Amino acid sequence: MADTVPLEELASLPSFHHPTASPDGDQVAVYYDVSGRNELHFLDVETGEIRQVSDGEVPRNARWYLKWDADGDRVFFHLDEAGNEQNDIYAIDGDGAVDPVVQLDGQNILADVGEDGETLLIASSAGGQMNLHVHDLSTGETTRITDYERAVHGGVLDPTGDRVAYSTNESDDFDNQDVYVADADGTNPRNLHIGADGAEAGVSDWHPDEDKLLVSDNTEDLGRCGVYDLDADDVTWFGDLEYEEMPVTFLPDGERFLALRTRRAAVMPVVYDIETGDATELDLPEGVASFPGAGEPVLADDRVLVVHTTPDRRPELLAYDLETDETETLIAAEYGEIDPDAFVDAEFFTFESDAIPDTPAAAVDHDPYDTLEIEALLYDSGERPSPLVVNPHGGPRAADYRNFDMYTQFLLGRGYSVLKVNYRGSTGRGRAFVEELYDDWGGAEQGDVAVGAEHVIDSRDWIDEDRVVVFGGSYGGYSAYWQMVQYPELYDAGIAWIGVSELEDMFENTMPHFRTELMEKYLGTPEDNPDLYRERSPATYAENLAAPLLMVHGVNDRRVPVSQARIFRDALEDAGFEAGEDGDFEYEELGEEGHASSDIDQKIRMLNILDEFIARRLGRPAVPASDD
Repeated sequence: MADTVPLEELASLPSFHHPTASPDGDQVAVYYDVSGRNELHFLDVETGEIRQVSDGEVPRNARWYLKWDADGDRVFFHLDEAGNEQNDIYAIDGDGAVDPVVQLDGQNILADVGEDGETLLIASSAGGQMNLHVHDLSTGETTRITDYERAVHGGVLDPTGDRVAYSTNESDDFDNQDVYVADADGTNPRNLHIGADGAEAGVSDWHPDEDKLLVSDNTEDLGRCGVYDLDADDVTWFGDLEYEEMPVTFLPDGERFLALRTRRAAVMPVVYDIETGDATELDLPEGVASFPGAGEPVLADDRVLVVHTTPDRRPELLAYDLETDETETLIAAEYGEIDPDAFVDAEFFTFESDAIPDTPAAAVDHDPYDTLEIEALLYDSGERPSPLVVNPHGGPRAADYRNFDMYTQFLLGRGYSVLKVNYRGSTGRGRAFVEELYDDWGGAEQGDVAVGAEHVIDSRDWIDEDRVVVFGGSYGGYSAYWQMVQYPELYDAGIAWIGVSELEDMFENTMPHFRTELMEKYLGTPEDNPDLYRERSPATYAENLAAPLLMVHGVNDRRVPVSQARIFRDALEDAGFEAGEDGDFEYEELGEEGHASSDIDQKIRMLNILDEFIARRLGRPAVPASDD
């Protein structure tokens, strides 16, 4: 199996991002890098013709979604500087003409486009916290309409443009989130009090008749979908709470809505009938299927856009007919010269974890934890014996699902099996499972990762226990740091990519909404909990490092500032560790890059860094990028 997936060819396979349907459903705007760079394309749904619209004006990194204007003439996109996510909003038409639309200090996110053709709803951190602003396209004026201490989420305009719905938290309980409806200028906000205090409610869409809202809530533990009647001040809930579900959008007939259902690390699209409450799951192979387009997946003729992928099949864009269950492929998955059969499917399994691994802990002594069933995915490279890469996900409020992942398949092609653990705190398992991580960042969830690694090593005799690597990005990078200093006997090397290493510095220097919605929610503040911030910072225990560590960080990262990597580097040097290819650790800063990237050249650069480090440290020969 080893060396079957060439590095440059894998990273260069054309990928599409953020397909979104035009208002009439006849076109799809989509980011597509078939030219070698991320560019905006327009796809004609009837003919299948796809043409490139931009020529370098859109960002290299396709992180942020697209939205059409009300007339379907232009597409709004987010543009930052070299991946720093301090977005401004621009518009581009079918001839490639680009105009700046909203330019404010901070991070600006287009929340909604008014049907009047004149109004944009913008979530912006200009002035501090993430709040809602209204931009008038005719005058060019931008007006702030909310002023909350904690971040505002969502933001949808009603069809007339007279009202706005959004969610935020004014409670003393950090776990709480409520849905509000206000006048379009932000006045007369009304808390709808959906769900219990301490639970999280959200809003996805206005009903076409303007009298209802599509909402979500996790009062009953698992996330559920509801239709809130504004006149009756009442909500109707859907589903039997067997699976976590998330609403997406009403269909144009107003009689149905789209939702996403999570089960056993798979995500499947669902259509709900509002009158009967019946749910119909789309007829697709189990994997990850989603309605794309930031809530705008609806095509003409009762068809919807669906992006479908499995662990061993790259994403494809489908037009799904809701009446016939027939699909049409709009953008096929491309494999170039790579044999698709070289890609590896995932084994889904569960294990019991008390978060206390057999490997002695080197950093923090924990009180006993509850034993929980933890879900995981294991990818077998076929190598015997097989080295293992433990790959914790980011977030932490996220999860690993049964979708195609370039980094995973690359490692498999180099002969490394890969383990992904949906530790306590991950999504898809309900509110109580998420809240296991509150006040315990760097605690039981890290124990789950280590217990999962030990479980696989003990239960699969083909794993080489002397070649175990931990590799993660973002919160997964935090996990990589933490695993290396808390469970040093378990790992033979580690890679911390854009990871958190020192929590007080992270609190002080991340973006405002990450500070309140992530740091305070999980840890409180450094002022209130200084011991917890110090105790759960990997940099505090840098002296425990016992195996080679690679640190990689983008210099323009505003989510996890590059100071996080520099602090850990300095702590290692202060502890007497030496840097360099033959030293105790290696350090790499990536210019013109923020919090990861979808850009082909930047993906190739990261894969090369990863490949060369593992080969150098664990003795596997690096495969030249030009090798077939």
